[in-house]
Amino acid sequence: MIYFGKDNIMPVISVRIDDELKRNWSEIIRTEIAKVIERLESRNLAEALLLNEKLRRKSTIDTTKIIREWRKKRYGESGG
Repeated sequence: MIYFGKDNIMPVISVRIDDELKRNWSEIIRTEIAKVIERLESRNLAEALLLNEKLRRKSTIDTTKIIREWRKKRYGESGG
């Protein structure tokens, strides 16, 4: 997957490397950046799933009772 920056223009990264270390550094760097992005996205997905599970758990609080108490305070015994 290719990630674009602002206005769909890919950012340019310049790196100076000793001539003795001749490699296809552009490809190596692109691959490693993609791996980092994938790990970050996976972590974000895992955090979202955990949050969703917390939100889906059954509440131990009787919300009906709380609503009735607030209505009683607001409108009195007659309910309104």
